[in-house]
Amino acid sequence: MGKQWTVHGERALHDTPWVRLRSLDVEQPDGTRTDYHVVRLRDIAVTTAVDDQQHVLMMWRHRFVTDTWAWELPMGLVADGESPADAAARGLEEGTGWRPETMRELIYAQPAAGITDSQHFVFRADKARRIGEPTERNESDRLEWIPLADIPAMIARREIIII
Repeated sequence: MGKQWTVHGERALHDTPWVRLRSLDVEQPDGTRTDYHVVRLRDIAVTTAVDDQQHVLMMWRHRFVTDTWAWELPMGLVADGESPADAAARGLEEGTGWRPETMRELIYAQPAAGITDSQHFVFRADKARRIGEPTERNESDRLEWIPLADIPAMIARREIIII
């Protein structure tokens, strides 16, 4: 193991149900002690639903924070006491009306680990069945099953935004 930072204390600067901004009293590996700001966010669980024809269920939506339209995979925040797999299944069902039968973890990531503690879990559902309309009405403008073979080019054109 190498040198690591030491946290001597933490205090709340701002709290909402979505975001917690913290000030940490840290000591860097060179001995320098400083105030460091961290954003504490809920973990995110994502589902890649793939049908028998190798199409992926995607959601077309607008993200007002960045003012962009793009295709996204269904996702949800992991609730207290909920497993990431259960959150991913719930996010798929609420956002699309499709219920996964099988789930397997594909990717685990800690994006922006230098400023946030949010973990991202991506699952694949090879079997899903339509159970009705989405219950979360503000998640997407439309849903579409997109051929898996088209996905890399769509990512390159920034038509699909990766978590």
